Parts: sequence; C-alpha cells; structure tokens
Amino acid sequence: MNFSDKITSLHLDVLKEIGNIGAAHAATALSDLLQKKIDMRVPKVEMVSFNDMMELAGGSENVVVGIFLRIEGDAEGSMFFILPIEQANRFIRRLIHDDLFDFNAPSVSELGLSAMQEMGNILSGSYLSALSDFTGLKIYPTVPGLSVDMFGAIISIGLIELSQVSDTVIVINTAIFEEDIKDEEAVRGNFFLLPNPESFEAIFKALGVPIE
Repeated sequence: MNFSDKITSLHLDVLKEIGNIGAAHAATALSDLLQKKIDMRVPKVEMVSFNDMMELAGGSENVVVGIFLRIEGDAEGSMFFILPIEQANRFIRRLIHDDLFDFNAPSVSELGLSAMQEMGNILSGSYLSALSDFTGLKIYPTVPGLSVDMFGAIISIGLIELSQVSDTVIVINTAIFEEDIKDEEAVRGNFFLLPNPESFEAIFKALGVPIE
C-alpha cells in the first residue's frame, strides 16, 4: 500500500490543529514585526496529487515566491511555503513601507528579500516548533532559502526525493489577516509538506494516531 493511502482524515485533522497552534505563535511574532495585530489561520489541510499541487500553485510554469527548507532531526523531509507574487508584494510593501517594491523587478531590493526571508523563518519555525512540542521529537528546520521562479523549478528537488515512495503531498492552507486590512486582502499561501514516510509514521505514532 502506498504511504499516502494510509493517511486518514484524522491524521489531517491533527496536522490542522497543530498548524493552527503554530499559526498563533507565528501571528504573535509577525505582530511584533509589523507593530500591528496579526491573525493567522489554517483553514484546511489536505493531501493532493502532484498534478493537483501544480494546479494549486497556478501551474508548474507559474512564477511564484517560494520559501524552502529541509526538515531534520527525528523527522526528515522538505517544506515549501509558496505565495503568488502579488500576494508577496502586497505583504512586503506593507512590511518595509515601500509601495514600489516588486518581486518582478529586474533588481529586487535586499531589504525586501530579507523581510521575506524573515517571514519564512517565522512561519516555518512556528509550525515545526508546535509539531516538536506536541510530539516530543526533536524537529528543526534548516535555514530557509528564498527563490522567485517557476513553481515547478522551486519544488523539483523535494519531488525527486518523494516520488520514489509516494505521489501525493500534504498541503497546509495558510491565511494571514492584518488589522485595518480587509479580509479579502489577506495574504493567502500554501505550505507544501513533502515528508519522508518513515519520519511521519514516527510523528503520528508520537501524536497517538499511528499509521496502520
């Protein structure tokens, strides 16, 4: 049986709950960074095929802003946080107070890139810290990398590793709401978790919902 066939709605519900706890931690850190109230939510966690994942990102050739890292320690895998460019532009413009910042520009400002990198650090660190706290496992991220490229190119390394054992990925929808900003202008992106199956079996076992 394929690893992904063993994942049930209960497993995804547990990941969603942990995601919401991680989001709450990230919201606190982002609130300090932006000096305004931030709310983060994880409306949905799902498992999708590689093809559906490409569609979620607008197609493999769609240019996006991607934060990517390896998960190491007692659990291993890859994690990607993907934002459409306009969503990333909107957030970084508010963060660095520069209405002209643009990831599409021929020369992207170092300040904007650093701000995006810090956002990736906060989001990935908060989620993995929550996962580590719940499981008691030592789980930590490598330093996140940042890329503005076609989605297929950004995620290709993780897919090469995962495709040997699975044809699906875990998608964690994420929404970032800012004080004084309309909900329809919230930043909405996706975490893509590409787990090492043995590692995630250990995680779910530690959470009390072993994979049968």
